[in-house]
Amino acid sequence: CGVCATLYDNIIFLYLIFTIMGLIGAIIIGILAGFIANKIMGKGGGLLWNLVLGVIGGFAGGFLFDLLNITWGGTIGQLGTAVVGAVVVLWIASKLKK
Repeated sequence: CGVCATLYDNIIFLYLIFTIMGLIGAIIIGILAGFIANKIMGKGGGLLWNLVLGVIGGFAGGFLFDLLNITWGGTIGQLGTAVVGAVVVLWIASKLKK
């Protein structure tokens, strides 16, 4: 039926929009987390480095918080977790360079 096909197309379109918005939000949080962590640790880095550091920091912070049984929800929680993880990653990297 024509109405069913249109409804299905609209649902697929909305799903794609929300998926893209989530991806863009994750990229923004990663960039911000990397930037904040670099500033805390007195380091510098470009946009791509901040993104990579923020994503790695998100994984590291999530793992660390999980070990400590700490939960922190919402967008601020995602950003805070990524910043903590990124700071830990930078700290470990600085110790390995010495």
